[in-house]
Amino acid sequence: MRKLVTIGAVLLWSTIAFAQDRTITVASTTSTEQSGLFGHLLPLFAKAEGISVKVVAVGTGQALDIGRRGDADVVFVHDRAAEDKFMSEGQGVKRFDVMYNDFVIVGPKSDPAKIAGSKDVTDALRKIAAAKAPFISRGDKSGTHAAELRLWKEAGVDLSTGKDNWYREIGQGMGPALNMASSSNAYLLSDRGTWLSFKNRGELAILTEGDKRLFNQYGVMLVNPEKHPNVKAKDGQAFIDWLISSKGQEAIAGYKVGGEQLFFPNASH
Repeated sequence: MRKLVTIGAVLLWSTIAFAQDRTITVASTTSTEQSGLFGHLLPLFAKAEGISVKVVAVGTGQALDIGRRGDADVVFVHDRAAEDKFMSEGQGVKRFDVMYNDFVIVGPKSDPAKIAGSKDVTDALRKIAAAKAPFISRGDKSGTHAAELRLWKEAGVDLSTGKDNWYREIGQGMGPALNMASSSNAYLLSDRGTWLSFKNRGELAILTEGDKRLFNQYGVMLVNPEKHPNVKAKDGQAFIDWLISSKGQEAIAGYKVGGEQLFFPNASH
């Protein structure tokens, strides 16, 4: 009898250990983490599929590099040009649209650059540069940072003349950048999701929004197991399939802060 109990205990422990081992690593952006989206989605996914998710929240560039090293099973990011490069290198299996929101320029309500109400983002950036008004850049090779640099380039602004003067790169995520902008009454490009969930706004407000160039698409990719045999391809793909399924898309649409929807699902099947 004691032997049977021992065997039963071993089998039970093996079952528990196997269940606990169903964990994947997702390299993603700070915006999906700091907006609270993952805190909303991951328990729903774990309940539906029995798979837990460890999130490594960094800038998009770093997230893709983590994927290139095979240190993540899935990458979930928002810089289409960088994602396409990742795919062209054979680092991902297939890319899927998941959701979108948009970027906004926030700044002090006193608005020294006089950009409030403008829907032309490049005009707003030119005014900030002309006024030499303080601007905080994430400077972290994230999707938001890449979008910001593209917009400065479109605006025809040479940032080298502003560095260490009015333009400050901090090499940090969206939350710390918002905190620094709030404490220094500076302008900043933010994704709307993190802004809506950000509590320490101080004198900051949204001043420029609505330009189609501020569109912010998110994509998800399974890291290629042919390049990295340690990738948990089956469970990683289960996460992707759930995100783009009707259940996952409904969960994304259902995440709101203060009654406002932060992300808008747009997966195509």
